[in-house]
Amino acid sequence: MRYYVAALGLMVVQISWHAPAFAQTGICSGMTAGQLTSLNGFVPFEASSLWNTDISSAPVDSNSANIIDYIGSTVTLHPDFGSGTYDGQSIGIPYQIVAGTQAKVMVNLGAYASESDPGPMRIPATALIEGYPNPGTGDRHVLVLEKDGCWLYELYNAHHLKSGAWSADSTAIWDMTIDPQRPYTWTSADAAGLPIFPGLVRYDEVASGAINHAIRFTVPVTQQAFTPPASHLASSVPDPDAPPMGARLRLKASFDISSFSTQNQVILTALKKYGMILADNGSAIYLSGAPNSNWNNSDLHLLDTVTAADFDVVSTGPVYTSSDVPTGLSPIVSGFTANPTHVAKRKPVTLSWTTSDEIYNLISPTVGPVRGNSVTVNPKVTTTYTLYSTNQYGRTTASVKVTVP
Repeated sequence: MRYYVAALGLMVVQISWHAPAFAQTGICSGMTAGQLTSLNGFVPFEASSLWNTDISSAPVDSNSANIIDYIGSTVTLHPDFGSGTYDGQSIGIPYQIVAGTQAKVMVNLGAYASESDPGPMRIPATALIEGYPNPGTGDRHVLVLEKDGCWLYELYNAHHLKSGAWSADSTAIWDMTIDPQRPYTWTSADAAGLPIFPGLVRYDEVASGAINHAIRFTVPVTQQAFTPPASHLASSVPDPDAPPMGARLRLKASFDISSFSTQNQVILTALKKYGMILADNGSAIYLSGAPNSNWNNSDLHLLDTVTAADFDVVSTGPVYTSSDVPTGLSPIVSGFTANPTHVAKRKPVTLSWTTSDEIYNLISPTVGPVRGNSVTVNPKVTTTYTLYSTNQYGRTTASVKVTVP
């Protein structure tokens, strides 16, 4: 959900903090292909990612009490996921895991096209849309993990088209082997410019006995600011007591979890160790998770006894407003070539590139995200290939034309 609220005044506190992270576990290719399947211990992104950082000893933000009061100290935690349906819709944000053989499709871009990754992406026609089997007019997120290439594809307001392609208002491709970031001020499939999938509570990890990452959550009103790992603000409220996008809340170490079920203790333990990251405007302290028929909804809702007052806001990085967003140089593309540039139909062509200071590269059409410095294509018609090289400061493009008589 994306919306903006008017207010007056401006103030920001800048705090930095660094801590060691746990070792990333699992193998990307070891994930189980299918809908809502197990990651078999794989944790997306590097150990250094703020999603994967143990913040149990991080300092409490000096403005923590005011931020908690702004959210509402008596507001209760709410698991926004479960089993079955509510008003005809599944409960939670779904995902699917595909192999590298999954066909690539283009995505027709809408409202946030200039801040989106153009694809193509390995998204099956049967990909679950948030709210399935009746997605309606909600956020309609689609999340697909490619286990062989280790890419994460995320769409906002997604619709499958009769042509076989997809449309979406916003798209983002994430390299799950690194600690990626969108350009500052860019959104993603999430309002905060964050990946959605790494913050979901999933049944497979709860069943395994541990959640090894922070959890995504929402509040109704956010500050006109963001803090890492977020890269985008989605508010016009300058009040410094409002939480910025990316704010990290941690369940107090003193909070007694012994009376909760084993399932809920796993969730609450993660909230003490990794906390929760503010990712979108929405209902107050709604925890995001994936639907699964094995969830016990009645048990999950016992988490409603936990309140905002049971949390601290912790400091994990500077807070940025639109007036002090970090600036720097976009990636340098010093070469993007095709060999040969004239070729018979379906014959191989090698695309080669030389880039520096990028976080990730992708080539459109037909190719998608790439690593290394070359790839082979087999064009059927005359095609102009565009390289998109992106880092935290922006994007640089370069194009080359291959003629097919």
